[in-house]
Amino acid sequence: MNHSNTPPLNEKPFEAPYSRAIPEPSAGPLVTALGVALLAASLVTNYYVLVVGATCAIYGAVLWFKAIFPDERLEPIPEELLNMTAPNYAIAATERPIPRATFPEEMHPIRSGVRGGLIGGVAMAIVACMWGIAMHNSVWLPINLLTGALVPGVEASDLQTLELFHGGWFALAIAIHLVMSISVGLLYTTALPMMPRYPLLAGGVLVPVIVTGLVWASLGIVNPVLERYISWPWFIASQVAFGLVCGWIVSRTEKVSTRTGQTLAERLQIERGEKR
Repeated sequence: MNHSNTPPLNEKPFEAPYSRAIPEPSAGPLVTALGVALLAASLVTNYYVLVVGATCAIYGAVLWFKAIFPDERLEPIPEELLNMTAPNYAIAATERPIPRATFPEEMHPIRSGVRGGLIGGVAMAIVACMWGIAMHNSVWLPINLLTGALVPGVEASDLQTLELFHGGWFALAIAIHLVMSISVGLLYTTALPMMPRYPLLAGGVLVPVIVTGLVWASLGIVNPVLERYISWPWFIASQVAFGLVCGWIVSRTEKVSTRTGQTLAERLQIERGEKR
């Protein structure tokens, strides 16, 4: 008799994740999202909204963290529901259910996103400065316009003032540009593996189109002075330059496993003693 397909006696039968228990309800994600939204709204409101947003974001993050660490909190599924619902899994040739992946099993290293974001930010800055020189004969205009979202009084400045060098505005513009470039670069490390055949198309066309749409819809509220002087063809060109450079750098790095299916404690390699 051929026993090659017979599993060992001590091997536990395969059980799909969340087939008998589901995560406990938690208000952490909702409270965190509310806090982040209030933090964004505080840019155009006042410091009270900033304080409330920061409090909600921190409190929600703590709730969210406690719900998954060191072990994910689960609640059993009632038996009557287990008998009524059938798991939605693809069945392989070996009759072993394989859950559908909802997150890429591999992603590019975080360092590649940081490096791609920084170099892509340089490419975007070059295009923006070319616009300032070509259209207004000033390299400082696009730099000063970037600070309009945070510096009070910039929106009331005339064009001659915006075309001059301001040390404080320059330092703040550099900080804003670095944070935004690195953040988008980190986003590319996860987004590009979802389109493995066309990484440059996703990074150089799709993401710039989405970013341009978001900026166009919110620019009048976030940065009115930039809306007054912006040139959309040049803005799109700067976004495409960033996307192509950042996407090319990130896509050339070797992917690493995201360790999908492991708990947070297993990913952090935290050892726990046996319960007594």
